[in-house]
Amino acid sequence: MIDSGGVQFGLAVLMYRQDDPNKCTASRLVKFHMANEVRRIPASFVVLNPYSDKLLTCHDAKIFKGICGIDCSWKHASKVIQTPKKYSNNRKLPALLAGNPTNYAKLGMLSTVEAISGALYILGFKIKSNEILNKFRWGHTFMDLNSEILEDYSKALDEDEVKSIEKEYFPNYFN
Repeated sequence: MIDSGGVQFGLAVLMYRQDDPNKCTASRLVKFHMANEVRRIPASFVVLNPYSDKLLTCHDAKIFKGICGIDCSWKHASKVIQTPKKYSNNRKLPALLAGNPTNYAKLGMLSTVEAISGALYILGFKIKSNEILNKFRWGHTFMDLNSEILEDYSKALDEDEVKSIEKEYFPNYFN
C-alpha cells in the first residue's frame, strides 16, 4: 500500500506464471512486499491492459484505489487478456519504451514492473514509481528512456492530450 500525502493506493498483480521465474518482475515485486499477488482483481483497482480502448490519465488517480498489473507472457497476452471487456476498469498505458533487457527500446513491450511504474508516474506517485524500479539492475533504464514523456503524460488533461503527446514523441508510429 502506498501512502502518499494521506492517500492510500494499492499495488496488485494477477500472475499467470508463463515466463521464466528468474526474470519475472511481478514475482520480485511480491517478494519485496511492494505488490500483492491476487487471484481476483479488486473492483476498485485500475487494470493495466494493453488491449483496452481507454488510455490511463492522471485523473484516474481520483477514481481508483490501486493498480493491478496482469503478468503474462507477451506471446500469450492476446489469448490471456482476450478483449478489453474481460476485466473491468481497464486502462491502456500510453506509448512508452521498454527498458528491460528482453525488449529493450521496443515500443509498448513493457515488463510488469515497467507498466506499474509508468502508471504510478502518470497517476502522480512519482517517488514510488522510481522505488519499485530500484529493485532491478536495469530499472533506471526505463526512466532514462521515458522520463520526459512520462512527465508530459502526467500533466495531460485528458485522453486527447495524451494521444497528442504520443504523436509528438512517436510520429512514425502514430501517424
